[in-house]
Amino acid sequence: MRDATAESVRAALEAEASVDERVKIQRRIDDPRTEVIGVRMGTVFTIAKDNSRMPLAEVDRLLDSDAYELRMVAVSVLDFKARTKDADRAALYELWMRRLDRLDTWDYIDRAAPRVVGWYLLDRPRDVLFDLARSPDRWHRRLAITAAFWIIRSRDLDDPLALCEILADDAEHLVQTNVGVALREIGRVDPGRLEEFLGRRGADLSAHARRTARSALT
Repeated sequence: MRDATAESVRAALEAEASVDERVKIQRRIDDPRTEVIGVRMGTVFTIAKDNSRMPLAEVDRLLDSDAYELRMVAVSVLDFKARTKDADRAALYELWMRRLDRLDTWDYIDRAAPRVVGWYLLDRPRDVLFDLARSPDRWHRRLAITAAFWIIRSRDLDDPLALCEILADDAEHLVQTNVGVALREIGRVDPGRLEEFLGRRGADLSAHARRTARSALT
C-alpha cells in the first residue's frame, strides 16, 4: 500500500462532503479564512485512522491547509500515532510545537494535546507549559491546561495545580472550561487538594469552571 499523502486525504474528504454538513460546520468557525469541506466529524476521524501511518512530512502538509477538516485529520493522525507502543513521541511533539500557529480552534487542541504534548512531557521538565499558560494567545493557554490532562492521569498533580493557579482568573471562557476539567480530574485523584485550591481560588474561577471542578466532590 502506498503511503498516504495530503492530496489523497483531501480526495477522501471531498468524496464524503455534503452541503448540509458544510453549512453546519461553518456556523461554528470563527475565522472567515477557514475553508470548510463539509464532512461529519465521525467520518473525518475514520479517514484519519485509515491514514494514521502517513509520514509526518505529509501531516505537516495537511497543517498548511486552510481547510478545517484537513487540519483535523492532521491532529487526529498525530493522536493516533501517539497511542502506538513504538511512537516517536519527540517527533510528534516537535511537529506540534512547530506548527502552533495552525492549531487555532478548541477542538484541534482537545483532540490531541493530552497525548501528543502531555504524554511526551510526563518525564520531562514542563517549563513550556508554563510559558504557554502565560501567553497572550488564548489557544496557547488552552493548550497548556489541556496537555496537563495526561499528566493528571499519571497522578502527578503539582504542575497541573500550578497551571490552574496561573489560569484561575483567565478571562477567556474557552480557557476556563478546561481549567474546570483539569480541576475535576485533580479532585478525582486527590479531593483534598481540590478542596484546598477551591478554598483559595474558587472565587476567581468562572461559574462554569467552578461547577465542573466541584462535580468531583459530589
